[in-house]
Amino acid sequence: MDEFVLHIMAPSLLCGIIFMIAGVIMYLYPPKKINYLYGYRTGSSMKSQERWDFAQKFSTVLMLRAAVVMVVISLLAALIPGQEETKMIGGLVLALLCGIYLFVGTEKALKNKFSN
Repeated sequence: MDEFVLHIMAPSLLCGIIFMIAGVIMYLYPPKKINYLYGYRTGSSMKSQERWDFAQKFSTVLMLRAAVVMVVISLLAALIPGQEETKMIGGLVLALLCGIYLFVGTEKALKNKFSN
């Protein structure tokens, strides 16, 4: 595989690997108490301990899904011929979309589960 192609797919591949590692860690060691350092921290997730616990479990599942998508698409992109700049922009957009998916999906689930 061309070294330049590896640099092109690196942002989304690296982001996917980081999401995967963080997801596994959060799955195995979820934060027990509401804090400002570790876990899925938003205003809506920190309103109560019940919301916090739910958000930690739910966001971890979405994070792992997003990680798998980023890794698979990054590896497939390396095999498909195309312009390197397009692949790099696509990888960055993919990483951004996965982050949005994680945030919007968790916030929507919190809103649906906790109506107040």
